[in-house]
Amino acid sequence: MGKNYLLTLLTCSLFFIISFTAQAQSVDADMTQNIEELSIYPNPVSNGKLYIVTKENLTKDIEIFNVLGKRILQTTLFGKEINISKLNPGIYIIKIKENNISTTRKLVVR
Repeated sequence: MGKNYLLTLLTCSLFFIISFTAQAQSVDADMTQNIEELSIYPNPVSNGKLYIVTKENLTKDIEIFNVLGKRILQTTLFGKEINISKLNPGIYIIKIKENNISTTRKLVVR
């Protein structure tokens, strides 16, 4: 009985360690990559239009969060221009994902 308990405990520990290591490697890989030649302008935004340009200009998944971490806007961008006129003035975090590479930036709306 004691041997089975010990074997089960060791097996669970091994799976936990392997899972944690795989997640840590995935996070490290995402942190070291940046979207090439990413340009977000104008920042601060005052006219409701934000332009997001990259070297490859592929389809981008855009998420905008408020400072509390609540997602305010989620969309897919096929061109360069995104309409954010419905956002209230303030500071936001914009997350851009292109070609499985994700980058976050600060966004100011006036």
